[in-house]
Amino acid sequence: MDAQVGRGQAPDEQVIGRVAADEAARLGERGTRRRGEELRAGLLGLGPLEPLVADEAVTDVLVNGDGSLWVDRGDGVQRVRPGLGDREEVRRLAVRLAALAGRRLDDAQPWVDGLLPDGVRLHAVLPPLVADGAHVSLRIPRRRSGGLDALAGLGMLTEGQAVRLREIVRSRTAYVITGGTGSGKTTLLAAMLAEVPADERVVVVEDVGEIVVAHPHVVRLQARSANTEGAGEVSMVDLVRQALRMRPDRLVVGEVRGAEVRDLLLALNTGHEGGCGTLHANAPEDVPARVEALGALAGMSREAVRTQLASAVEVVVHLRREGGRRVVGAIVPLSSLVDAGGPGRPGEAGA
Repeated sequence: MDAQVGRGQAPDEQVIGRVAADEAARLGERGTRRRGEELRAGLLGLGPLEPLVADEAVTDVLVNGDGSLWVDRGDGVQRVRPGLGDREEVRRLAVRLAALAGRRLDDAQPWVDGLLPDGVRLHAVLPPLVADGAHVSLRIPRRRSGGLDALAGLGMLTEGQAVRLREIVRSRTAYVITGGTGSGKTTLLAAMLAEVPADERVVVVEDVGEIVVAHPHVVRLQARSANTEGAGEVSMVDLVRQALRMRPDRLVVGEVRGAEVRDLLLALNTGHEGGCGTLHANAPEDVPARVEALGALAGMSREAVRTQLASAVEVVVHLRREGGRRVVGAIVPLSSLVDAGGPGRPGEAGA
């Protein structure tokens, strides 16, 4: 089985069944069944991380190279004891999870970004790219029914903000959700997409699929990295272009972080109303400069980016952490951010 995992292939049920059966004489029927369950958790599941991922409050599970274990339940990262053991155990876990995601992780390919079978997003990196052993990060998507009302009930936004965001969706206003890492951008985007009328077709483009949308007509496109021979890559730019040919009523780019910004801006300027996406930004007034930097990756000039952005996106919804909680900090008209007079005043616009 070790060789199978090393090739980026997860062990299957038949292999696990044979291993458990080999121990039947020693363990007995009940012990064999229990051994099979342990092997499935350890080889087909998340092993010692399964209880944490099963916790509905947990959004992130982080394993450091020294075996220390950390989780985020919405109020900041907290340590969990006991940890996972030594560096070798963490490395074995990282390699096995990569195999479950159908990816390779070894000294020749020392990082992986993939999706586990249950929708958990995996990122793992090996030395020498990181010190002190392999590191594993899991991002757990949480399906929250009830759309924006559910998030209001959790304190992520006020009732007034929920009304305003619902109107943005209803009026097919193009918007971008911004914030730092772990601020809840994907959660809010999924809740807003749940408010889209059922007779509309939502096409979602993502680098790694993690948006869980409660909507009856969602088409999901996911990028693909090159194989070990350097062939087979499907980029976000490729996917945005394909999505435009799939008759989307709503075009969604899960995270805008590269040259695909050019195609997204062009799409939103050619009749695709109600499009949206997420963007890393520390504050709403940072959005124009951030988009300009991404546009430069696509060969766009600053003036071209500003012109396209001003006519493509109408609203910026910014998230921040407040006392450990994720909250909507501002809902800002983009026009207030791209005026020649300088940055906007997000504190007056939104919340």
